[in-house]
Amino acid sequence: MSNWKTVFVTGGAGYIGSHCIVELLEAGYDVITVDNFANSVNGEQGEAPSLKRVENITGKNVTFYKCDLLDKPHLIKIFSEHKIDCVIHFAAMKAVGESMQDPLLYYKNNLVGTINLLEVMKMHGCYQLVFSSSCTVYGNPDVLPITEDHPTGNVTNVYGRTKFFIEEMLKDISAAEKNWNIISLRYFNPVGAHPSGLIGEDPTKAFTNLMPYMAQVAIGNRPSLTIFGGDYDTVDGTGVRDYIHVMDLASGHVAALNKLKSEHLRLKVYNLGLGTGLSVLELIRVFEEVSCESIPYALGPRRVGDVDSLVCDAGRALSELDWQPKYDVKTMCEDFWRWQSMNPDGYRGNSNKSGSGEADPAKLNGRTSVIMNGSHVNGH
Repeated sequence: MSNWKTVFVTGGAGYIGSHCIVELLEAGYDVITVDNFANSVNGEQGEAPSLKRVENITGKNVTFYKCDLLDKPHLIKIFSEHKIDCVIHFAAMKAVGESMQDPLLYYKNNLVGTINLLEVMKMHGCYQLVFSSSCTVYGNPDVLPITEDHPTGNVTNVYGRTKFFIEEMLKDISAAEKNWNIISLRYFNPVGAHPSGLIGEDPTKAFTNLMPYMAQVAIGNRPSLTIFGGDYDTVDGTGVRDYIHVMDLASGHVAALNKLKSEHLRLKVYNLGLGTGLSVLELIRVFEEVSCESIPYALGPRRVGDVDSLVCDAGRALSELDWQPKYDVKTMCEDFWRWQSMNPDGYRGNSNKSGSGEADPAKLNGRTSVIMNGSHVNGH
């Protein structure tokens, strides 16, 4: 199995997928990716702006198809035209709030899409899979930090239930058929951006994650931040999460591929996080320090499905995947602020269409940042 060359990535135009593809290309893999643009920006003629910038960062090509996993015939056609060695499955609807309002949308897209993918993989003799799971499968944990052995299934939201149900499917197929070799990565809270500032998180829906919301306020595109819930059982009443830099998460996927190459696991689960918790207010303070901007906020009601604290024990990944996170919370904020400053309107902005990337010094608040051919030179 050491001659693996081609990785098929679902949801590759999205936030985590695009950063992972950078790591895959730099590790020497060829990448074929699909996206239906449910969570990402659709460029001209169905192209993905994020992937054009990935090519600029790496100097390598990405084979891209606009494809929905619910379109099984299209999926079969793609697999028939390429020899695919391994699959990394990111594609999913992912907003907790939206999932509570439109559960059927989430069950159809996430569950049926995954079933289609697994059936097409089996049809073409491809049994190697890295699955993008989530810490939401743990529900409201009994103890912290959370190890992989913590009970799953008592999930508080529909999005998390789709991840739990898929994990249960993977358990069943790997038990029934010995060919399957699967790693399920339970992410904690990915934040940050590629240090070049060329790719980052660009939410397409109102149900957005905390850091993009903060950055939009800091850059002046939104007047204030709403914090959902100030009465949690935490240090300051706001939710506590374990944040991980998206590039550390991306390197975790390459490490997972290396593990699948070297060992037939059938199915193994790993947490990916830093193992430290930060409240919403604590993260705001770090972001204000990095951006040199004030972030006004107001406390709002809790969102249905949110929990008090999620902090992981990543010891298994550290010891078994030969993986080590490199970036602290300040760097996560610095890299996201660089992305937001260079791309105030995300991928929809007129600047940086080619991904050449010149930052506006006035928006970087005293930081210097020079981007040339995807390399990054930066002084704080």
